[in-house]
Amino acid sequence: MHGPSPRRGLAMADLGVITDGAVLVAGDRIAAVGPRRRIEKLPAAGRAEKCDLGGRVLLPGFVDSHTHLVYPESRAAEYEQRIQGASYEEIARAGGGILSSAQRLRHATRPKLKSRALAHLLQFAAHGTTTIEAKSGYGLDPASETKILEVIRDLRAEQPIEIVATLLGAHFVPPEYRKRPEAYVELVIREMIPQAAEAGLAEFCDVYCDRGAFSVSQSRRILSAGMAAGLAPRIHAEQLARTGAAQLAVELEAASADHLEMINRHDIEALARSRVAATLLPGCGFHLGLTHFAPARALIDAGAIVTLATDFNPGTSPTPSMQMILSLACTQLRFTPAEAIVAATINAAYSLHRAGQIGSLEVGKYADFAAFDVADHREIPYYFGVNHCVLTVKRGRIIHSRLPH
Repeated sequence: MHGPSPRRGLAMADLGVITDGAVLVAGDRIAAVGPRRRIEKLPAAGRAEKCDLGGRVLLPGFVDSHTHLVYPESRAAEYEQRIQGASYEEIARAGGGILSSAQRLRHATRPKLKSRALAHLLQFAAHGTTTIEAKSGYGLDPASETKILEVIRDLRAEQPIEIVATLLGAHFVPPEYRKRPEAYVELVIREMIPQAAEAGLAEFCDVYCDRGAFSVSQSRRILSAGMAAGLAPRIHAEQLARTGAAQLAVELEAASADHLEMINRHDIEALARSRVAATLLPGCGFHLGLTHFAPARALIDAGAIVTLATDFNPGTSPTPSMQMILSLACTQLRFTPAEAIVAATINAAYSLHRAGQIGSLEVGKYADFAAFDVADHREIPYYFGVNHCVLTVKRGRIIHSRLPH
């Protein structure tokens, strides 16, 4: 994936595959990459420890640019309710969904939240992910949102996966503000955003702009306040209904507009002309049992910056596996395997403002990569539901290995 980023259109099909290749790592950086015979002739290669992958596929580590990492417990009961016919919105109106997670999180201790998140991070690493974005959003009051962001800060220091923090105080209107949602918007603007920004707890500010959540005007106010405080905008857009959120993302030059299941031709054209990453989350539709997915082919063919992520969360996409997301992207959204890999690496890195550091195997970038026990990159999505990852390296350090000793 070396070369210009982000990738658009036909460039998404170009992986720059190196047959019988090698990567030379010095410290936490890539020192050289290319055909094995050339790399082995370099003076530094003679002093290096060699790891022979036996013809396996080596990729940049997956960059998962949309997760809800910190939450108190699963929502498996709601999963069963949906199987029996209840819709996501019906469950939410009955006090389930985001609100049930928020109620439990407010009473959860930091050690419990951290322990659960650490277990999830081990799974991310085991599936080949080296960088994730993690949102707050299950607190819905200043103290609880800060608690989540502080747990994310602690996790960043205590384990190797890079975590990019996002404030999502505007995830849903909590019950105590149900009759006065504007007051909650003001709480996000006046308290949550300043607290997160001043303490350096978040890099991005996100908002759930959709039917039953926050309007375009409310979202514009929240994201503008975040920008004024130094938090770059991201936005949950057009998942359940077309609201104009994608156009708002373009207007504000957001880092990413995520979901996009309900966008129309005008939204696609606007995204294609912009620098906004269109982050697609097929795991969500799959877990909810939906048949309508985001129009990925139209976005790619129009020239939009298309990204893939897990949307890891307890209610609608409880998977840490970007490999499964690649399978869904290929079968349900009609990505080619190469396009899916680009969307999950260099384009995802771009959406997190890190394309100059991660997302491709290039000299000077961090040595973030993963090896897969397949002979061809197309076999990663082809064998769906299988974890092919045998080695994950973050900044030159092995963080997961199933290779024989």
